[in-house]
Amino acid sequence: MRPNAQLFEQLSQTMNRILPRELTDEVRENIRGGISSVLDRFDLVTREELETQEAVLRRTREKLEYLETRVADLEKHLDERRD
Repeated sequence: MRPNAQLFEQLSQTMNRILPRELTDEVRENIRGGISSVLDRFDLVTREELETQEAVLRRTREKLEYLETRVADLEKHLDERRD
């Protein structure tokens, strides 16, 4: 299920519990449409997508740190050879 769809479903269930029963179906549909419109403007991702991107970022940082260390070592070695 899309993140927006899942969130929308949760909000719809909550809305049905808290809104007065006297509201017409038309009013309920207008509220649902408004909520749906707002949610569609958000750029939401699933927890799985977020965790995947966090793992990619973590690996990228680790590689960057390794490469920075490696370059520093090579520069040091080069400087020692020049002396």
